[in-house]
Amino acid sequence: MSRKRIRSRSTLAGPATRYTAHPAAVTDRRSPSAGLRLLAGVVAAGTVCAGLSAVPASAATTEPVVSRGVTIPEFYNPPTELPSANGALIRTEALPLGLSIPGLDGRPMPGTATRLMYKSTDSSGLPVAVTGAYIEPTAAWKGTGPRPLVALASGTMGQGDQCAPSFALQHPLTLTGDTVIVGYEALAIYRLLATGAAVVVTDYVGLGSTDRLHTYVNRLDEAHALLDAARAAHAVPGASITPASRTGLYGYSQGGGASAAAAELQPSYAPDVPLAGTYAGAPPADLTSVMKGIDGSALAGALAWSISGFAQADPDLRAVVEANISTTGKAALVDASTMCVGDALFGYGFTKSGKWTKNGQSIADIIAAEPSAQAALNKQRIGTLKPTGPVRVATGVQDDIVPHAQARQLAVDWCRKGANVTYDPINLPNLGDKILTNHVVPLITDQGDAIAWLTDRLSGKPSLSNCWTMPLQP
Repeated sequence: MSRKRIRSRSTLAGPATRYTAHPAAVTDRRSPSAGLRLLAGVVAAGTVCAGLSAVPASAATTEPVVSRGVTIPEFYNPPTELPSANGALIRTEALPLGLSIPGLDGRPMPGTATRLMYKSTDSSGLPVAVTGAYIEPTAAWKGTGPRPLVALASGTMGQGDQCAPSFALQHPLTLTGDTVIVGYEALAIYRLLATGAAVVVTDYVGLGSTDRLHTYVNRLDEAHALLDAARAAHAVPGASITPASRTGLYGYSQGGGASAAAAELQPSYAPDVPLAGTYAGAPPADLTSVMKGIDGSALAGALAWSISGFAQADPDLRAVVEANISTTGKAALVDASTMCVGDALFGYGFTKSGKWTKNGQSIADIIAAEPSAQAALNKQRIGTLKPTGPVRVATGVQDDIVPHAQARQLAVDWCRKGANVTYDPINLPNLGDKILTNHVVPLITDQGDAIAWLTDRLSGKPSLSNCWTMPLQP
């Protein structure tokens, strides 16, 4: 097993390509010196994590970073200094799409991609570098107004840097013997590009960028990263979107939580991003419920990602982790922190979190017994604010990984706040308990309707709320 920050001269992706620093990267604020190489490793060593500021972000970016046999390109190493403006480009480079064909006019289909690094603000209020990708579509936009932009938040990819969605666009399938990466979001991305909309994809905080651990399902981190990706897209050289372009948000699963949180936070964090509509599929809105859903499931490894990410960002949860995780659990956190989804399915599928704790209780039960830790988790609740513009919430009625009931409750909460909500329960038979099928199949079956709904919003068509039907809907 290779640790997340192993140094190596070997490479999978080939020599690091040259990148172009963007003019907006003129610096006047220092990036957070909280560049912890691996919080889970600190926990495993029994070190007090309060000293997260001890390692400069640039200290570990002088040599190649290798995660489970994959050398992370130099592009993903953040600089020490970051620009002040959220969404400001730090650097860009051409991104070869792994799935692309030449069009009749000589332009690649479905579009031309650019790898991005841009500035955002994390949940602690500190500046952070985030990576992602912008794709300029080959297809013409046939709707009204200028070409729109869709900011896409990926579903769960993992916690290792090699799992970054932008990396998966270049390498749709990576099998090294140490890791399995499948770029499954390409289907949604390419279908959106086919409508003529431009697409920008965020890698989230710490996924790809090599200075910190990915803060999995942290609503503030992921919402900020998504909204700032939309800002950064407008500065990409060659982008055809304009200040008048409508913006849509799209996400399923982890991405559904990110798009939902971004819709809520847009008025306070990014009022300059003109939201025309938001699709939030299977959103993990209540993490207390979601933790219980994934515990013991095929995706149990995601529980380790949640624990490590929140321990990095929140001192109250960090204290609970240090006090209650066993030696076996600490080793599992370190191991899982370099994994992608495929790795976690094979490595920790159907594991009960009680195997990782000192007293055998589940992680959810331990957090529930600690008021400060439960309060920290409650702060991650999505649905406490009214979202901007029309939103569509879709959830599989049989979903037992990101439980249906809590996703439905998000729609109820938004309806009570007077939001324009389209709620779509996806009625499918039970396709197998805790084996991911009840969660994954709705992603595919609902995708066409989700993209059609969002395309209508990007064309300026009105959306009528169906909140009045909620008492009749499962």
